[in-house]
Amino acid sequence: MAKEPGSSEKSFTIQANQELRLECPDGRPVTLRLEEGSAEVFGSELQRGRAVSLTGQKVAVFTWEGCRVVVRGEPAVMYVAEETPMPAYLNVHQVLNQRRQEAQRATHGSPACRGPVVAVVGPTDSGKSTLCRMLGNWAVRSGWQPAFVDLDVGQGTITAPGCLSAVPLEQPVDVEAGFLADLPLAFYYGHTSPGENPALFKALTDKLAALLQRRAQADPRAGASGLLINTFGWVDGLGYELQKHVIQAFQCDVVLVMEQDRLHATLQQDLKATCPRTTILKLPKSGGAVKREGDERRSAREHRVREYFYGSPACPLQPATQTVRAADLAVYRIGSGPRAPNTALPLGAVSLADPLRLQNLPPNLELLQCLLAVSHAATPDQILNSNVAGFVLVKDVDTARGTITLTSPAPGPLPGRYLILGSIR
Repeated sequence: MAKEPGSSEKSFTIQANQELRLECPDGRPVTLRLEEGSAEVFGSELQRGRAVSLTGQKVAVFTWEGCRVVVRGEPAVMYVAEETPMPAYLNVHQVLNQRRQEAQRATHGSPACRGPVVAVVGPTDSGKSTLCRMLGNWAVRSGWQPAFVDLDVGQGTITAPGCLSAVPLEQPVDVEAGFLADLPLAFYYGHTSPGENPALFKALTDKLAALLQRRAQADPRAGASGLLINTFGWVDGLGYELQKHVIQAFQCDVVLVMEQDRLHATLQQDLKATCPRTTILKLPKSGGAVKREGDERRSAREHRVREYFYGSPACPLQPATQTVRAADLAVYRIGSGPRAPNTALPLGAVSLADPLRLQNLPPNLELLQCLLAVSHAATPDQILNSNVAGFVLVKDVDTARGTITLTSPAPGPLPGRYLILGSIR
């Protein structure tokens, strides 16, 4: 490493199969520039001579052949790692590509024409979303267009947190702006843990899986490209049962287990009967995967909501605020609120709360600062089975005047009158 005199720039020469790891908090401007050789960030190639903003990100700059990069600014953490799991990840990519090629050669409409459907599972902060992004970028660079499916409702990679969403990858994910999806397919679950309403989580998982299956059947190229599914980090108890439901609903034929021997062994045993053709592989966790505490995860979630409305430094947005008549909107909650577990009820009693029941809510001050999803539903009974157009944030409720003030990412009338309330604000 060499520091260039008279500046805050640092030059790093990275040897082949090594990576420069950087953690760049919000509020610290940090840019990266590739000067010599070739390098990539999570599978997305860097352009030589172009400065890339890394503010607010934790990234790894990997090179297969060696390179020199210049970092401007002061990251919180910055070091070169000599050992990485990249060769193992690349081997997975090559196997997936072989399956895509076999699917493309198969007769359209036959089961063999379906490309790999991959679920990445593992505990929180084990590198699941990073691996999905990497495998997706490599697939796009190889000429494929897999769909990326995000089921990590606690964070939200494609859109706002609380969603089960999917987007076709038609170009590598931008290092600065992330996923630039104009029209992602998203269903609003509304909570940060699948355990808040497991019945709703299962129902939305099934709906999303069915829609993506129809897409694969209608478009041979999409079908052969397959799916990359980023799951949540809850892998014990009910969380494990929900993981198995995801694998079965999407008919996954590849499951990549990050880090955990126990999870790998348990899935191998339990999926023998229900998914006998599924390949289950354990992969090493990258040393760059950083464990986050609860407050850090909450902060990341708040940052993601803010980014939904205001954009990123590389792709800023101009949110709009509008005041609408409360009578022109209808706010619904799916499920009848918190439900006591059966263990907390009198002996023999069972909770009668319906986790899929729609509850119409009056406009009141309890909606302040809540995130609401705008449903595509034409009638209330279609809400559960309809995807969402986007999100608004409640800034004010004037019960006397009967108005609600909302912030949206762009000006114009809302694309629907039915709004879904969860627990995210």
